[in-house]
Amino acid sequence: MLSLAELRKNRTLVNSIDWAMTPEKAVEMYLEWGTGWIRGNDFVSSADDESYYFVIFDWETEPPVVTLIHRTLEGAEELAKIEVPKKLFDAACKEDGIKPGGTVHRLNRNLQDWLNTRIEGPPVEFFNMEQ
Repeated sequence: MLSLAELRKNRTLVNSIDWAMTPEKAVEMYLEWGTGWIRGNDFVSSADDESYYFVIFDWETEPPVVTLIHRTLEGAEELAKIEVPKKLFDAACKEDGIKPGGTVHRLNRNLQDWLNTRIEGPPVEFFNMEQ
């Protein structure tokens, strides 16, 4: 599992993160072929396709973290868990709403912005988790 510092050093991986990918979109693209015909050209076209994106597992609260996922046709792998402020974690879960049978959430804009600043910004030691 990558730490925030290790993730920041891997610029190829950082530049591959799809900030618009959601858990629902990933399932539709990689697991439910043909169900999203209205999406146009937004689909998996070969076994070489892959996505990197963050999700929230709402049970991971001690401490609250977001998880970087690598998804291919073969499956999904958790690459990193990044601790985030509880206030942002809770707000993102609440904004995404309760889903029947599901506890995997997308990041909201505030959490994406906070996380992107930590990945792209000054050295990790500079940041205070309470911000």
